Amino acid sequence: MKIVKLMNKLIVFALFAFYLYAIIRVILFKFRFRDLTYLTDQLQTNLGNPVHLINEFKMGNFIPFKTIFLNSHRLSSWPDFSNLVGNIVAFIPFGMFLILLSKNRGMSFGGVFVGSFCFTLCIESLQVVFSLGVFDVDDLILNTFGGLLGYCAIKLCDTVYNKFIHTSSSIQDREIVDK
Repeated sequence: MKIVKLMNKLIVFALFAFYLYAIIRVILFKFRFRDLTYLTDQLQTNLGNPVHLINEFKMGNFIPFKTIFLNSHRLSSWPDFSNLVGNIVAFIPFGMFLILLSKNRGMSFGGVFVGSFCFTLCIESLQVVFSLGVFDVDDLILNTFGGLLGYCAIKLCDTVYNKFIHTSSSIQDREIVDK
């Protein structure tokens, strides 16, 4: 039984590692190939020229709900819809993995909030540092919300499963008593 639990944990961890690779690849590199030389050059350019880095940050959105509001009014456009919904959907597995990898699924709502927020903040900051995108506070909001939805989904599944098991065992107990 312990071997099965260990194997399950390893499989979940491997899937999480693959998920992290995929999410970083999609968000940071936008499906384009970037070699280490390019990234090193971008980093040296930005760190060697603080004014350039500050200008990169200034191009970002620091007003909460600005992009969300703009995108929600233009949902007929595919890029706007995919940005709004995609940021949420892409991070639902992140919240799920945090719960599945925590000891006895014991990570709290606050823990998933902090984990999702910090991971997204790192990605948003890396976009600026490597000049791969723009910082958007709304991405922080949407991605964190997606992580929290993943948390809620796992907790809901656990509740339904536990209720089903409890109901099943109660029915079995009554059948034994009736016999």
